[in-house]
Amino acid sequence: MKKKWSLILMAGLSALVLAACGQKQAETKTPNTLTVGLEGTYAPYSYRQNGKLTGFEVDLAKETAKRMGLKPKFVTTGWDSLIAGLNSNNYDVIFNNMAENPDRQKKFRFATPYIYSKSILITKQDGPIKSAKDLKGKKVAEGTGTDNFNNAKKLGATPVSSPDFQTSMDMIDQGRVVGAVNSREAFEYWKKSHQDTDLTYKVIPDSEIKTSAIAPMMNKKNAKLQAKMDKAIKSERKDGTLKRLSMKYFGTDITEK
Repeated sequence: MKKKWSLILMAGLSALVLAACGQKQAETKTPNTLTVGLEGTYAPYSYRQNGKLTGFEVDLAKETAKRMGLKPKFVTTGWDSLIAGLNSNNYDVIFNNMAENPDRQKKFRFATPYIYSKSILITKQDGPIKSAKDLKGKKVAEGTGTDNFNNAKKLGATPVSSPDFQTSMDMIDQGRVVGAVNSREAFEYWKKSHQDTDLTYKVIPDSEIKTSAIAPMMNKKNAKLQAKMDKAIKSERKDGTLKRLSMKYFGTDITEK
């Protein structure tokens, strides 16, 4: 009889252990791994240098995963399929200059923001566009479905699809569009390797486009993952890691509002 009860007890304990492991594994796509989705083509956020994936969000995701006790794994994909990949559980979280907005907040879960991005209008220095108000009815180069695309439409412009930042700059140079709505950080980084450009930018006032809070985005069901990520990012902010990475890649601190 004692042997029978021992076997039942052992079976019960095994079931509890398996259930606990299953709950732990359910927090991420792969056990002990944080799978991160990003484009890998948007410097200085994430890009390839000598074939190796690098950038602000790459380093940030690596450090965040480390503080969560997980190993980082990166999955690169185009912007047009990035959110679809999250819906399909191809990765656990997106680190890709993803701005919080009401529509996304209804469908997804955001961890604490790590940077605050300011929108600018990029144009030719001697071009006819002097402010965002001059964009009505004018063509601008934007990535389809991006925040920049939607912001350009809000300003009355007509977005023309562009696959990446460099192509957008080329389209302005070629006269195919009058400008582009993008982030100040991306342009400043690009300008470092294009010192002879005649392209410049004008800051778009908050009254027209609000400064965006940029944060990791994950599926609604991942409340536990969000809680752990919040803790990790807050610790990175507290000990200066966020600021250090911002200074390294952007040359300025954009981690505060």
